[in-house]
Amino acid sequence: MFVEHPQRVALHNEIHARPFGGVESPARCSCLAFHAGEDLDSSVRQHFRIFCERYSLTPPAAEQKYFEAACDGFTVIWERHAEFTVYVFKRHAPFDQPFDDPVINLIPQDWLESTPGQLLVGLHIAIDRDQRSPEEISRLFDHNGLTGSRVMGGSAMVWTDFRLHGDGFGRILVRDNGLEPLQAGRLIQRLKELEVYRMMALLAFPYAHCATPKVSEIDARLSDITAEMASKAHTNDEETLHKLTDLAAQTEEMAASLNYRFGAARAYYKIVQARLAELREERIEGLQTVTEFMERRLAPAMRTCQNIGDRLEVLSKRVARANNLLRTRVDILLEAQNRDLLASMDRRVKLQLRLQQTVEGLSVAAITYYAVGLLGYLFKAIHDAGVPLNDRIATGLSVPVVLAVIWYGMRRVKKALHREEG
Repeated sequence: MFVEHPQRVALHNEIHARPFGGVESPARCSCLAFHAGEDLDSSVRQHFRIFCERYSLTPPAAEQKYFEAACDGFTVIWERHAEFTVYVFKRHAPFDQPFDDPVINLIPQDWLESTPGQLLVGLHIAIDRDQRSPEEISRLFDHNGLTGSRVMGGSAMVWTDFRLHGDGFGRILVRDNGLEPLQAGRLIQRLKELEVYRMMALLAFPYAHCATPKVSEIDARLSDITAEMASKAHTNDEETLHKLTDLAAQTEEMAASLNYRFGAARAYYKIVQARLAELREERIEGLQTVTEFMERRLAPAMRTCQNIGDRLEVLSKRVARANNLLRTRVDILLEAQNRDLLASMDRRVKLQLRLQQTVEGLSVAAITYYAVGLLGYLFKAIHDAGVPLNDRIATGLSVPVVLAVIWYGMRRVKKALHREEG
């Protein structure tokens, strides 16, 4: 038998992690997305368990991130993501007005009001086969400017105005021109994900707006410091280094707070682009396609976020280069000071050596003087003892001998000391 990887089954089933069941026309969906990060995961799950208990449903397991079940007259879909939670309530039933009496009205209001997190997306989607006139469709969207297209090879038509209406929800109308139930389900899922991921991507846009003046301020301060460093006027390197360190800290703090949000925005934007491509849109005469509208409005916002992220990265590199330049200049100054100090020490050593040699010479003379004096007393004592010896001549003759012996002895001692040091 093979030894299976412990994650093999989970990874294999990941591709089926969030299936969206089939949808038969006519049908309506109400979609809600709440911004609720990982810190609210336990609250989100507990809140949905309460919903399941109300409708006698088995709640999702602790590691489960997708749940779908049939309730009384509608179907509930629950999706748990890293940063947000999605609730979809769909109902298959005939209707006259697509956005009157939406499915959300069937959900207990007290449960909805206690949902953890912050509401980010509210969307009503209606799908049917009715052939409505352009005037009827415009009236459904309060005569706002419409965006629409034929999708999925002409099997459906989609209209929306990308606006929030009086109930706080957006609206999407889908005309079924022959969709299979699974096709209709995938279309509803893509439209829902377009709105959710569009809003999640745009979460970075306010951060970019707030960061723009701060980035410009840091850029201007860095330019001033760089110009000051380049000038020939004397500058306080310690003060300049303190300024650069402060700028580096501010830049890194901003980058740390924005990198995750900007990185998430790029990922969400790529998902939006993928979902738009999957729609396979064809133009309806006189209407802007969903892709054109999205790219015209969403792409500039994403480019703004990208621009701020790039500016922060460039600023960080510029601050690092200026810091390295200043440190190099300080190191060169220190090396020059050290060189001067070593030269001064070298001169002092030479002077000490000369002084030492002078002292050694005086020491030899002094020792010789005292040694000859002692010998003079010795020769005088021998002369007084009756030995025929001229003590003065003997003392005089002993001077060069004593001098040579002492000099040689000092030389031997000096060589021995050098050998020990080596």
